[in-house]
Amino acid sequence: MDNKTILEELLLKKSQQKKKISPINYKERLFVLTKASLSYYEYDKEKRGSKKGSIDIKKIRCVETVSLEESTPPARQYPFQIVYKDGLLYVYAASEESRNRWLTALHKEIKDNSDLLNKYHKGFFTNGKFLCCNQTCKAAPGCTIWEKYVGLHCTTKAVKPLPPVPQTLQKRRSLPQVSSPDKSVLKVALAQCNYEPTGKSTIRLVKSNKYYVLKEENSDWWQVRDLEGNEGFVPSSYLRKLCVNDDEPRENSSASENSSAEEQSIAKHDWYAGNISRAQSEHLLRQKGKEGAFMVRKSSQVGMYTVSVFSKAPESKKGAVKHYHVHRTTENNYYLAENYCFESIPKLIHYHQHNSAGMVTRLRHAVSTQVNKVPATASLGNGIWELKREEIVLLRELGSGQFGVVHLGKWKGQYDVAIKMIKEGAMSEDEFIEEAQTMMKLNHPKLVRLYGICSKSYPIYLVTEYMANGSLLSYLRSHGKELLPLQLLEICYDICDAMAFLESCQFIHRDLAARNCLVDSNLTVKVSDFGMTRYVLDDLYISSLGTKFPVKWSAPEVFNYTKFSSKSDVWAFGILMWEVFTLGKQPYELYDNMQVIEKVSQGFRLYRPQLVSDIIYQIMYNCWHEQPEKRPSFYQLLSFFEALKEDDRA
Repeated sequence: MDNKTILEELLLKKSQQKKKISPINYKERLFVLTKASLSYYEYDKEKRGSKKGSIDIKKIRCVETVSLEESTPPARQYPFQIVYKDGLLYVYAASEESRNRWLTALHKEIKDNSDLLNKYHKGFFTNGKFLCCNQTCKAAPGCTIWEKYVGLHCTTKAVKPLPPVPQTLQKRRSLPQVSSPDKSVLKVALAQCNYEPTGKSTIRLVKSNKYYVLKEENSDWWQVRDLEGNEGFVPSSYLRKLCVNDDEPRENSSASENSSAEEQSIAKHDWYAGNISRAQSEHLLRQKGKEGAFMVRKSSQVGMYTVSVFSKAPESKKGAVKHYHVHRTTENNYYLAENYCFESIPKLIHYHQHNSAGMVTRLRHAVSTQVNKVPATASLGNGIWELKREEIVLLRELGSGQFGVVHLGKWKGQYDVAIKMIKEGAMSEDEFIEEAQTMMKLNHPKLVRLYGICSKSYPIYLVTEYMANGSLLSYLRSHGKELLPLQLLEICYDICDAMAFLESCQFIHRDLAARNCLVDSNLTVKVSDFGMTRYVLDDLYISSLGTKFPVKWSAPEVFNYTKFSSKSDVWAFGILMWEVFTLGKQPYELYDNMQVIEKVSQGFRLYRPQLVSDIIYQIMYNCWHEQPEKRPSFYQLLSFFEALKEDDRA
């Protein structure tokens, strides 16, 4: 029965170019379709010759037309493609009628296959790349939604059908074009960190450089002009306004210069912690645990500083942390609790190291946050990412995951770095390089930073910043009981900050979880593990059916239709928040993956953790709305967290 011929016809076959150096050629073959296979034979003098190839029907994943190449001869006007587990075959029919006949017959035979594709390449793979999307790997995921998949898949699967595919996918809102106003009324902003362009409409930001703000109606993106006249859009979170329009109060420029001089004067001291939060300072001071341990950090109020001090009263076992604003007199002198004034912050600190003068204790032990990190500009810029392998020394293994092994190492004999290497057989070198290329495009304080790669010999090294406290999941399980609710909220804020940046740059992480975030020595949490991250133009990525994904962190549209978006990342972020506030518990710990899919589809959601207030649980719960469009964006979540933290920051 399986060998009975369904369709037989003489067709033109394009060579599969299994070797890069093999030439392209076209040969007539007799194609024979049965229920078991699609085979093709030599054909001479109207007789079937020897079999030249065969494809198992069960291995076929997609059958679709192909867009014509330029200057296609009449004999090759009706191409179609057969995508199967082990390769890609291009075939040419003699007419449109013939091609439709083959497409219909093949679709009927493959409709029950378990791993059909939901995306395909509409262009040919020629000269080492797909003409439709320029991807260079023949097995690369498709770039065009295969509309036929919806019908084939849903006729045999007991799941809700996919919604109808729109004729043109909705694009992200285009950025408005505006005219450039006169410089005399422009607002001026200072770049707080570097930013590399991610598209044609964006420009580069250089930390501490000034930029004219041309338009800021979009709260996420502002249109700016640099001092050389280049214009473009940049994330508004990277800028700090220095002055405003003439009809509003203007910040004193000399005060800004003084503020910059202040920071330069204190940045070299080991007690200066920079822009860390109240929660982080408390964690570090408690960790030190010594009476009079202190640090100076930036206050939440722009241009102001706070001195945080640990004291241990006899009746207290844990001790307490006090926070003191550094005040200024009208003469620009500095003082703390009492009016002992000094012309600079270093002189103020020096005095209080010997006299408490109204403080809970004198400043005895400076707590440094200056760890041995690679400079922010090291190895970066000018497109230089390849590092010299001989400059890297492996010290010890830090951990091992499904795809890679991570070692602690030294770079150039002085910088602590983490070195990730592929586990043998776990993933291809192309996939590993793709992860590195994704990290090269992403630069944000709350994303684990890539310093470079060593790709000229095996094994390939992916060299990143070293995060001393390891994965967030491990840290929560081992040290979570030492953390206050405010510190747990700070962890969620750090991760949300990173995800808001990815969202603004049109990247989907697809594997957000506590295990894929890392904790540094200052208790700053950063998002890591970009192996599944994808850049999308329309905030939608539909992966192939065989793709693995973490079910317990996945939204319903992911485990039903493998549809990923920034809103499926928001769902995963809600699960991550639950992990944080349960100090590392396993979500849905009583259920296996299939039970989770069933229960979540029926409306079941995770319970409120004991450490979570009603308002934080409401934020968490909003992330789990069944309809993606009704979940908050990361930018909205960020504003929620900032409002919650406002009362708790010094």
